[in-house]
This record gives sequence, structure tokens and C-alpha cells, in this order.
Amino acid sequence: MQSVTDVIPANAQRGFRVGQYFVCLKGILFREGLRFLNQRERFVSSLVRPLLWLFVFAAGFRQVLGVSIIPPYKTYVMYEVYITPGLCGMILLFSGMQSSLSMVYDREMGNMRTLLVSPFPRWFLLSSKLLAGVTVSTMQVYAFLAVAWFWDVRPPWTGYLLILPALFLSGLMLCSLGLLLSSVIKQLENFAGIMNFVIFPMYFASPALYPLWRIQESSPLLHKICLANPFTYAVELIRFALYGQLDWGSLAVVVTVTMLFLGGAILAYDPSKGLLGRRPDTGGNA
Repeated sequence: MQSVTDVIPANAQRGFRVGQYFVCLKGILFREGLRFLNQRERFVSSLVRPLLWLFVFAAGFRQVLGVSIIPPYKTYVMYEVYITPGLCGMILLFSGMQSSLSMVYDREMGNMRTLLVSPFPRWFLLSSKLLAGVTVSTMQVYAFLAVAWFWDVRPPWTGYLLILPALFLSGLMLCSLGLLLSSVIKQLENFAGIMNFVIFPMYFASPALYPLWRIQESSPLLHKICLANPFTYAVELIRFALYGQLDWGSLAVVVTVTMLFLGGAILAYDPSKGLLGRRPDTGGNA
């Protein structure tokens, strides 16, 4: 099926004003925010998971997994303090995948078809969808940090502001990955299974729960896997930003991987080039 963007002449597609793009972006942001507010259990579940690690697991692991003086920490820190950036990354990871899960749902129910056949460029629509998902996940992270403050996880006040760009870039990378995965999944049930094969390996094969030097001591092979995991650099970027520092290596990796994932997702959703245009639709889904 030919989309509206394929039928409208190129000069007409370039005729949109900045205000019209803003109205489209505002509509997508409003729709995603309204969906989030109407799904209160989604907000609660996004906080229960990291808080469970912070309150329960950290208390048990505190005596087993000591954290030495490593950057960006200038002294020994409690295990709860160490895992907090990783738990922020966990929120971004799960939220990004859930946002992409809604893409599959919308495609099955027809809402996504209506969005993608609008005269706006498809790359702009997908990018707006990503921005909406990142905005929602960032608010969830700040809600988690507010609760963690009462658990004596209290980074410098400036860290709450400096962490915002790190959260945005990391969330954009993870949402782009989920969007890329959603482009090759035709059914909602299949995407839920793929999430388990992506989320848990990415999270556990990272410094979210334990420093990389401990992983290297126990398993050099796992250490190499962690270094190849993009989530590792998202966690480190958040960790350093929370304490007013910038990890240039992690920043470079996160930006590069984000461009790759986002470019792949935009290409995959292109009906003339991407996977959606080449895969037969046997179930009547867009």
C-alpha cells in the first residue's frame, strides 16, 4: 500500500512551516503523555522494579559487594549509592521498550497506520515518537531519584540538573533500539518475547550492579561482553553526570550508537526501503 508521503509531491512535503511541525510534535507528545497518565499502573510498575533492587537486594548485597574508590566517587560509597545510576538506566531501558511495544500495538490496532500516512516526513514522526517516549521515561527517573533521596542516596544538587542531558541521550539510544526492534516484529506476542532476550542480557552484562573491574577479575570473557554492550556506556554516562563529571568515552559511544539505531529504525519504517515494506502482511496489520 502506498502511503500519503509517497503520493504527495516533494515540493508539497517541503512546504510545511516550523509552526506546523511544532503542532505535530505537540500532538504526539500530548498523546503519549495522556496515555501515560491514564495508565497509572505503568508508572507504579516502573518505580517498583528499581525500588525493589534499592530497598531489598541492595540491603542483602551490601556486605558482599563492597565498592572501592573508583571514579566518579572520591571515597568509599554504599552499595545503594553505586547501583542508583544503573537503576536509572533500568528505568530508561524498560520504558524505552514499553514505548516501542506501544508502536507494535498501535500498528496492529490501526492507530500507527493513521500516523505514518500523514503528510509529514516519516523521520519526523518517528523522531517525535521517540522524544515523547524519552520525556516520559525521564520523568520516571526523577520520580525514582526523589524516592531514593529518602534512602540516603543524595548526590550533589547540581547532579540533578547535569544528569538531564545524560538521561536524554541514554533514553534516546534505548528508545531507538526498541523502535528498531518494533520494525521487524509483526505481532505483539513476539515482541514481548524479544524484549526478554534484549533487556535482561543488556542490564546484567553491564556495570549497573557491579563495577567492571570485579567482572574482569571473575570472567574476562564477560568483561569483553560488557564492553561491547551499549547499555554499559549509558550507565557510566549517567553515573558521571550525576556527580558533575563527563565521561567523554561513554558520551561518544552513546551518541554513535544512537545515530545507528535511529537511522536503522527510520530506514526500516520507510515503506520503499525498509523491512515493513518488504515483509508480507498476513494478519492485516500495517
